[in-house]
Amino acid sequence: MSDPLPPGAVLIEVEATEFRQLFDPLDPAPYEERDLDPKAVDFIVDWSKESPRDAPFALLVHLDGPATPPDSEAMLSHAVHEFFSQRSQAYRRKLDALFRRGRISLVIGLSFLALTVAISDLLALKLRGSQLGDILRQGIAIVGWVAMWRPLEVFLYDWWPIKAEIKLSDRLARMPVRIKQG
Repeated sequence: MSDPLPPGAVLIEVEATEFRQLFDPLDPAPYEERDLDPKAVDFIVDWSKESPRDAPFALLVHLDGPATPPDSEAMLSHAVHEFFSQRSQAYRRKLDALFRRGRISLVIGLSFLALTVAISDLLALKLRGSQLGDILRQGIAIVGWVAMWRPLEVFLYDWWPIKAEIKLSDRLARMPVRIKQG
């Protein structure tokens, strides 16, 4: 029994000649465990990215070739859900690694900034009133703030696209899948 299509679902339509075209030909596992074909995944993801952000999805696969096994819709549904669930988990691990790298970068950056501020203050005392002292002091302070660039980049900008991929993969992992033969 197929899951009902959510009201207002964005219908992602894929055409294939044969059922096996939907799966990665290099993956030797049985269909139930096989990865989806990378071209099919790219098509599904591209289509979904052009859709409204919060609309539910449904996948309709048009097969023009020979009849599929009776349980093919269930196999494909399981494969699609499993594939996008694993994709979501991979992006979560990537986000965790990014934040871990960001925290390490933040500790290093703050330590280096503290060191450069201390050196800058020391130069201000030693070379008071000197134009060279002012240039060195400001240059060292700038170098310290530049060291904060990477942690700020991680925590302000780099995580957003990964979070969006997690959300998209989670939505794709829940979509109902249908096969239309002929």
